[in-house]
Amino acid sequence: MVALTIPSIGRRAENTSPPSAAAEVMAGCSLRLIEQSLTARYSDWIAEALDEIQGCFLITDPGIAGHPIVFASRGFLAMSGYSREEVLGRNGRMFQGPATNRRSVLEIREAIREERTLQISLLNYRKDGTPHWILFHIFPVFGVDDGRVAHFVAVQVPISRQSRSLSEARCGGARGRLFGACRNEVRSDCDLGCNLAADLFVDVDNRGLEAEESREASEQEKERASDAANSILSALTHCSKLTGRVVSSKRCRVAGIPTLSSSLIISLGRIKQSFVLNTVTPLFQERQKLVLESTSRISCTECIWQGM
Repeated sequence: MVALTIPSIGRRAENTSPPSAAAEVMAGCSLRLIEQSLTARYSDWIAEALDEIQGCFLITDPGIAGHPIVFASRGFLAMSGYSREEVLGRNGRMFQGPATNRRSVLEIREAIREERTLQISLLNYRKDGTPHWILFHIFPVFGVDDGRVAHFVAVQVPISRQSRSLSEARCGGARGRLFGACRNEVRSDCDLGCNLAADLFVDVDNRGLEAEESREASEQEKERASDAANSILSALTHCSKLTGRVVSSKRCRVAGIPTLSSSLIISLGRIKQSFVLNTVTPLFQERQKLVLESTSRISCTECIWQGM
């Protein structure tokens, strides 16, 4: 199995103070949940089985507060530049940046809320800050026993420069027909300026990618994403049969058992983790003390009224 470590998120380097007891309990609880997220449903061999699959993908668990990443493939780690320890336990937002299209992010959130498959072009960032376009293919994995979403799988296929070049060629043909009546020398000057601008946007080291509005994936890249998704689902389904907690790409409704949406499961996970945190904080203990004192005063008041 792969050793999991939850990195401290949001802490500054100069902060050398030891973590509080509440933070340690919180981290320990999250670590256990992440470790058990895959093994409890898919057996202890699931990490090795997933590592055999070629491609870039992540697996997340909506049942844990923060909807964290519980598995990252070797291909994804090589593409992003992160180590597995830096990714596990984090939310997928860590790969977004200033030029990531907010509308695309909202579409992904909506797909998660509605528990459906989505393919969309997305501008993400590597660890070194380099932007890169990917075809983001996300789909839910349902538990057959209760019909709830067990995990989300996010396949990521890099979109090549050729995909954008083909798109630009189609747009270029339309522009040529539109301005066909212009004089040749004016059109030549315009084409030269447009080509220079396009070269800046698709530079070899990806500088200038932020200036692009979108990049369309080719049919081959879409097929690669679908093939990888099928391979991952096949591995998850096979391993889930070893534990008897079988999963499927489609929801199987069980009579008499209501299903909970992913958004509600995420909210319940936050409440659960918040309860674990509150039980060990001094503030919670002080509140308990105040409640006990108030209860004692009320009891004394009732005794006085009864005596009268």
